[in-house]
Amino acid sequence: MSSLICGSVAYDTIMTFEGHFREHILPDQIHMLNVSFLVPSMRREFGGCAGNIAYTLKLLGGDPLVMATVGVDAEPYLQHLRALDISTEHIRTLPDTFTAQAMITTDLENNQITAFHPGAMNQSQLSQVQDALGGSNAPGLGIVAPDSREGMLHHARQFADAGVPFIFDLGQAMPLFNGDDLRQFVELASYVTVNDYEAQVLLSRTGWTSDEVAAQVKAFIVTHGEKGATVFADKQKYNIASVKADRVVDPTGCGDAFRGGLLYGIEQGFDWETTGRLASLMGSIKIAHQGPQNHKPSRDEIGERFQSAFGYRYE
Repeated sequence: MSSLICGSVAYDTIMTFEGHFREHILPDQIHMLNVSFLVPSMRREFGGCAGNIAYTLKLLGGDPLVMATVGVDAEPYLQHLRALDISTEHIRTLPDTFTAQAMITTDLENNQITAFHPGAMNQSQLSQVQDALGGSNAPGLGIVAPDSREGMLHHARQFADAGVPFIFDLGQAMPLFNGDDLRQFVELASYVTVNDYEAQVLLSRTGWTSDEVAAQVKAFIVTHGEKGATVFADKQKYNIASVKADRVVDPTGCGDAFRGGLLYGIEQGFDWETTGRLASLMGSIKIAHQGPQNHKPSRDEIGERFQSAFGYRYE
């Protein structure tokens, strides 16, 4: 089964501030904030939620189809995806635009400040889910990951109209949507995944409880960083343990790695404990590497690490 991943394809410029933001941002002066951080190290990575999710799903043996809009500077990224045998058929290049760009500054406590230029992503609604549904490789599962507001609304509706189950992933798109929007996403989606902060925003804006969200979807998945995750499904609550990372290097893209594992588990029909554990493992593997697409374990290595952490094979 292939999965259609709707979301951003972006370049990430990642900088490290060798200090702590909290020492330079004064709470009582936040209304007149004017700070500058010296960042001795900087690198450019392939990123964006759709690209990152597809990367991890491919590592696991899945068949990701990326649907995104990019700009005239995207050719290096497209070549990168093709080298990984990830289809670029549904990535649309728009003239006179740049590919989305994230400028991320991380401090020594892994806190992040990000500036994001959406570029071509602003027109992601030009891509249609229906365009990917024909042929022998039609997706049986999808995800609406952070993207433009119109793109996310359109793609959620198109998945639902086509009868293709999909995950709604709020992520960095959180500021774009009010309570009515979020209620619509939940009503259309088959699965909802958020981190713990996003969960509080979702519940606050919709006026629903976690149980009420879970009652409307097959699963409501909330991640808690190093504390693991919670899956509300089948009228049960599954507490998913985290997997200790070899080292903590860079949190950028860990949530996307988790979602790649989540997609694979759903594709394969794994139970929720196994699906959550695999997703947790992929986040743990990613955090030990700089950048969102530089972890390169083989499928055998992933299987061995899963068995070491949880005492059984997931395959």
